[in-house]
Amino acid sequence: MENHNKVLMLMVFTFFFCFMAMPTYSKHKTLTTIASNQFMQYSDTLVSGDGLFEAGFFNFRDPLRQYFGIWYKNISPRTIVWVANRNTPVQNSTAMLKLNGQGTLVIVDGSKGVIWSSNSSRIVGKSVLQLLDSGNLVVKDANSSSEDEEFLWESFDYPGDTLLAGMKLKSNLVTGPYRYLTSWRTSEDPAVGEFSYRIDTHGFPQQVIAKGTTIMYRGGSWNGYEFWQRINRVLNYSFVITDKEVTYQYQTWTNFIITRFVLDTYGTPQRFIWSDWTQNWEATATRPIDQCEEYACCGINSNCNINESPICECLEGFTPKFQSKWKSSDWSGGCLRRTKLNCLNGDGFLKYTNMKLPDTSASWYDKSLSLQECKTTCLKNCNCTAYANLDIRDGGSGCLLWFDNILDMRKHRDQGQDIYIRLASSELGHIKKLFHWKQKKENEDDDLATIFDFSTITNATNNFSIRNKLGEGGFGPVYKGIMIDGQEIAVKRLSKTSGQGIEEFKNEVKLMATLQHRNLVKLLGCSIQQDEKMLIYEFMPNRSLDFFIFDAMRSKLLDWTKRLEIINGIARGLLYLHQDSTLRIIHRDLKTSNILLDIDMIPKISDFGLARSFMGDQAEANTNRVMGTYGYMPPEYAVHGSFSIKSDVFSFGVVVLEIISGRKNRGFCDPLHHLNLLGYAWRLWIEERAKELIADISYDEAICSDIIRFIHVGLLCVQQKAENRPNMSSVVFMLKGEKLLPTPSEPGFYAGRDNNTIRTASSSKVCSINEASVSLLEAR
Repeated sequence: MENHNKVLMLMVFTFFFCFMAMPTYSKHKTLTTIASNQFMQYSDTLVSGDGLFEAGFFNFRDPLRQYFGIWYKNISPRTIVWVANRNTPVQNSTAMLKLNGQGTLVIVDGSKGVIWSSNSSRIVGKSVLQLLDSGNLVVKDANSSSEDEEFLWESFDYPGDTLLAGMKLKSNLVTGPYRYLTSWRTSEDPAVGEFSYRIDTHGFPQQVIAKGTTIMYRGGSWNGYEFWQRINRVLNYSFVITDKEVTYQYQTWTNFIITRFVLDTYGTPQRFIWSDWTQNWEATATRPIDQCEEYACCGINSNCNINESPICECLEGFTPKFQSKWKSSDWSGGCLRRTKLNCLNGDGFLKYTNMKLPDTSASWYDKSLSLQECKTTCLKNCNCTAYANLDIRDGGSGCLLWFDNILDMRKHRDQGQDIYIRLASSELGHIKKLFHWKQKKENEDDDLATIFDFSTITNATNNFSIRNKLGEGGFGPVYKGIMIDGQEIAVKRLSKTSGQGIEEFKNEVKLMATLQHRNLVKLLGCSIQQDEKMLIYEFMPNRSLDFFIFDAMRSKLLDWTKRLEIINGIARGLLYLHQDSTLRIIHRDLKTSNILLDIDMIPKISDFGLARSFMGDQAEANTNRVMGTYGYMPPEYAVHGSFSIKSDVFSFGVVVLEIISGRKNRGFCDPLHHLNLLGYAWRLWIEERAKELIADISYDEAICSDIIRFIHVGLLCVQQKAENRPNMSSVVFMLKGEKLLPTPSEPGFYAGRDNNTIRTASSSKVCSINEASVSLLEAR
């Protein structure tokens, strides 16, 4: 048990959108079963044998709207996992649950009669209602003793918004009905919402999330392990296709793990695991993780690569349908073939590796064919456009064919599988040469950092001339250099008196050598000679973000479109670090001076000396050596040394508010109320005066709502409690306006409020709270 809890305590803090409202419950008596023709009163509850789950009536603060549901008995706040009468609440407090003589479960309203029924009538002698240890509410024959018996009715056959271990998503291939998840309408209304999570059985079955009938996100097709996801260390997945049915479920590898999969009210699927150590639900997976997961975001016959700029590219041998729109990042038109296929004269295939396979709704599959037989089958069909293995286990097996256009395919760095795209033979040779050169370059990028000779760097920087010096931080000076081949570099020279020692140096080299993203500064190599330690980076001609936003003249060069683009870029870089990189990275020192700008003013996160990497599902830790920068540290890190991905979220929120306001959090002091920047922004927000925070850079009303939304997101990120802050996946989508934004609560390091009004401090000491001295701190 202890070992499992140690694993669980390292999971991410729970996603703050889930179940914001806490349902209320009554004092009750506990039942173990209900026999046929017996009633269950509003004040009764049914408890599973192991005491994990409990079923009964509840309400959301309104006693005139009663629901019968299932929740975790001893977890607080109580979490609902299933609701029977989700669309028809009982309108008074006289609700009763009855199991009648025909084995049908009904909910009775004292004034209206039956308002919900399981519709499961069978001719049986006696039946009983029982809540199993799995959380499955079942009606079964009272005389049966077999644990593997067929139930007369079970709640697992009628999922709501939660998929529990052992529950199956089903799609009947004969009669057509689905068993799938549907979101709640709101956090206080469990009625069927507009989002669904299901197995689409058109072609080869695949996971989809839809809003009504429109697909929003596609998890992908089953590849033998999972639906295009990383293999989970604590879960065992099962996917079965028969002639009659498709089923999908998961099981935990141990009973010590309490987990649930939820489709929230915004259509976001999330995996939660309960941590005994933190006494909290911790999100271990949230989809979508980036823009490439938006369904068909790049149009037909394209590939989405989140590590490239732009993220969308036509497949080799294809060109944009609308060239001008494509250049302006409107990819909806997709791509068309440059050369038509010639089935009679012979076509060929181009191999793509590490791919999320495209939409399989118009595909064909055969479990028995080899990959070579799959290729032959595709070539014989003139409408076949691609093929791949159906199952990637044990070297691959089975055949999957696509017809006509390729849709919703993406590149991934370290997962996915091979797919072969059909091309006309007349251009295949030329494309293969270009493609292999590109693959070689990508493989070179994967190598560890180059070791540069000290004399090479000395020559490149004119012996570290003062004229080449770009700036200096806590680690030491940074110099511009020019290599013999003309390449411009930035050299970070570690000072002997720096607080960043050899461990931080090694840490940055190790991390940066493995990270590749357009919003991260690229490490070219390092140089070590005796006491000299240097990091060599790509040169950023526009220096750092603080160089612009805090200068009265230079700030005018960043209009609001560019500022919002910079914020979006930083968010995507952090999302990559937290969720999409090989290792989970917490930066721990995100600030405006560590955001560098390239020639196109694209932001790139730098300085990974204090970053921490986690393997697997680990996502938080504690330290007695708190290092970082005052003004950007979250309260739990500055005071207790506790850090997680939510620490970076807090720092990101500070950066957002600094970019929007043009003011430094650490140096700002509201002269009227003696508040720091976070407190000042919060005060303006709750007084509906958020526009006063916006820097004195001209803007039109068309972009004003976007700026206000970014302020809103910034305040959500700097909330006092880490569990109330969103993760970066949610931040990215909130910035794009694709999520409803909750109301932010009080920010960290805020003076406080009395009687719903802001307390005015009597001195400016309130403003210096972020700079308070803590004995364990080693901050810069």
